[in-house]
Amino acid sequence: MTIKAMTPQQLTKKILANEELFILDVRNTSEFDNWKIEGGKTEILNLPYFDLLDGIDESLDKIPNGKDILVVCSKEGSSIFVADQLVEAGRTNVQYLEGGMKAWSEYLEPVKVGDLKGGGELYQFVRIGKGCLSYMVLSGGEAATIDTLRMIDVFEQFARDKGAKIKHTFDTHLHADHISGGRMLAEKTGAAYWLPPKDATEVVFDYEPLEEGKEISVGQAKIRVQPIYSPGHTIGSTSFIIDEQYLLSGDILFVESIGRPDLAGKAEDWTADLRNTLYETYKNLSDDLVVLPAHFGKVTELGEGGKVAGRLGDLFKSNPGLNIQSDNEFRSVVTENLPPQPNAYQEIRQTNMGRMTPNEEEQREMEMGPNRCAVHDK
Repeated sequence: MTIKAMTPQQLTKKILANEELFILDVRNTSEFDNWKIEGGKTEILNLPYFDLLDGIDESLDKIPNGKDILVVCSKEGSSIFVADQLVEAGRTNVQYLEGGMKAWSEYLEPVKVGDLKGGGELYQFVRIGKGCLSYMVLSGGEAATIDTLRMIDVFEQFARDKGAKIKHTFDTHLHADHISGGRMLAEKTGAAYWLPPKDATEVVFDYEPLEEGKEISVGQAKIRVQPIYSPGHTIGSTSFIIDEQYLLSGDILFVESIGRPDLAGKAEDWTADLRNTLYETYKNLSDDLVVLPAHFGKVTELGEGGKVAGRLGDLFKSNPGLNIQSDNEFRSVVTENLPPQPNAYQEIRQTNMGRMTPNEEEQREMEMGPNRCAVHDK
């Protein structure tokens, strides 16, 4: 019997639909503890592959009979071997994750955020395996992408399917958890690549300076993309207000947490900037703006269809990071007891500056693992 593969897209649909699924993860325990598949009605068990080489019989009592079973490893090879063993032992409904956790890390699920007032649409691209979020504004046959991920074929194809030409790509800041695809997509499509100049002091390529007060239009409907200087996660962090409805907050504000200020080694210096952005700049914006962050830290932040969003006024009531009364307590929260820093974050920053040029496989390895851009992630 040939074991069937489940694609990352199919797995995403199951999680978002709250379908029951038992996941057997056969990676090493340290890899599993660092990063695993979560969400929906998934139940997960870690049994390292090397413990199963002599047979799976001793572990069968831990694996339910009658449930859909998905076997997961890093690249898929080990999971096929274990899935075969399960079938031989009489288990049915067994599949393996096609491409393993590497493919899971790279899958993007497009989710429509809403329609724009003058015509056009806004889409969020959910990188569910890593917690990264990208955006595409579509209007009048033109498109702009924000915080583009390195899987640029997805954005190219999506724009093509929508009959739009990509005119602009933006990064809200110099990313440290993943490799940006903004510059690569701009070069491939002839679009302009925009980056905050205060984050670009060490870059070795040309870019358009993303500065506060500049208004960039997308399409015939003149959908305004208005940058707002909002430092704290990085010194150049810049938010966007799109169509006077949406606040793209980059890594400054998330649905359940706030951005960390330490990924460039400047936590003490940038803490005051972070507090000012959150408690002054954002506080002066309309409560009705829909916050769309560049990441999510927990699967509980995924809403209907996988969309990650929250009304700004609601976040000021519910988000712990927006309800810290004193400066000293805020400083303590954002500089102490932070989660581990993202995998290879220094190398990722160097790559996003154009100072390193890793090949595709090296880029995949650098990005493996969770994003860890938020203060309150556990």
